[in-house]
Amino acid sequence: MRDVILLGIVVAALPFACRHTWIGVLLWTWISIMNPHKLAWGFAMSMPFAAMAAGATVVSLFITKDKVRLPSHPAIVALILLTLWMVVTTVFAIHPDESWIDLKRTFKIQAMTLVAAAALRERRHIELFIWVNALSLAFYGFKGGLFTILTGGGQRVWGPPGGFIEGNNEVGLALVMVIPMMNYLRAVATRRWVRISLTVLMLFTAVAVLGTQSRGAFLAISAMGLVLWMRSKEKAKAAIVIGLIGLVLTQFMPASWDERMQTIGTYNQDSSAMGRINAWQMTTHLANDRFLGGGFFIYTNELFARYAPVPDDVHAAHSIYFQVLGEHGYVGLILFLSIGFFTFRTASRIRREAQRREDAGWLYHLSGMMQVSMVGYAVGGAFLSLAYFDLPYNVMVIIVASERWLHDKEASKESRGAFGSAGPVAKLAQRPRGSPTS
Repeated sequence: MRDVILLGIVVAALPFACRHTWIGVLLWTWISIMNPHKLAWGFAMSMPFAAMAAGATVVSLFITKDKVRLPSHPAIVALILLTLWMVVTTVFAIHPDESWIDLKRTFKIQAMTLVAAAALRERRHIELFIWVNALSLAFYGFKGGLFTILTGGGQRVWGPPGGFIEGNNEVGLALVMVIPMMNYLRAVATRRWVRISLTVLMLFTAVAVLGTQSRGAFLAISAMGLVLWMRSKEKAKAAIVIGLIGLVLTQFMPASWDERMQTIGTYNQDSSAMGRINAWQMTTHLANDRFLGGGFFIYTNELFARYAPVPDDVHAAHSIYFQVLGEHGYVGLILFLSIGFFTFRTASRIRREAQRREDAGWLYHLSGMMQVSMVGYAVGGAFLSLAYFDLPYNVMVIIVASERWLHDKEASKESRGAFGSAGPVAKLAQRPRGSPTS
């Protein structure tokens, strides 16, 4: 039954995706982030739903009457250059055949990211895109949170089979990143039941993050809490609220969870942590030896024997930074970091400008939450191999599209967003102009 329902939803959406590129982007994002077909039990599990959505979206580029134009933003330029550089590093990879497989998957994601940046123009487009990202992962957040509560935190939460976030560490970071998105949607919702529902989802998702027992995800959510506290105007009150929430959530977890988190401070005594450090050293030595890096497929006995301090301790990079460094060299790492730098800087610029405009109060809150999400990714990603996962690139799309809306006189006439959202506009309008950002 699940297979039939899923197939029906996708088939019904395809004609609309062919007509409107932004609908194709939403369909692709849902399938790519949530992997709903992996939750089916029959024929749908192996159906190429992502390819179907991508194909319909490409068709729409030629027949749609909507405005579709790729903005000339520095983050977009960096993404294009990084993608082209990955092609070069794959051509000269140590294991080119295996690297081409990963390149194809990564290339599809980056291509659809560019299409999304070109298609999302209106506020409702941006907010629907956020809703799709948020709910696609909130499903696993609610499910994982409920599982953690029912098992007393004694078992780990895992992600959907297949895809980037199957592991407990990976799904933990993805859930961390999506919490600020849900918080934004909660803040701009005009219906009380929506705000309450999103608050519940955020709490369950936070519980699910702890339930993954991922140390990287725990550091990421802690870093996000610190950023929220630093930006609060009432720091004492914020410290109490954040502290109480953290205390309640962590006290619920069993002693085994406490013991695992305590190993963060004694990483040199933990075999898993030392294995990661060994992999980091391997990728660094590889990048120092090969200007182009080794390509996507480098985590082999052969290369660890050549470049790692401990040759027989073979691990994945377990870090977005060392992953890109080892696979694509220092040039690839610089381009990868540039995407985040330009996105974060643009979000800061949006916050400053939106604070002075009554019609853009929603962007003030949105850009702030996207920065919080980026901090979570930057911290948690230091311990996970998630350099090519869709979600951080979708954050970039949200910021780039938001800046375009801010400077588009036609788009800025919108007074409401998706599902009638308004946002903290009235509250911001009361703030004196020129007042410092919170």
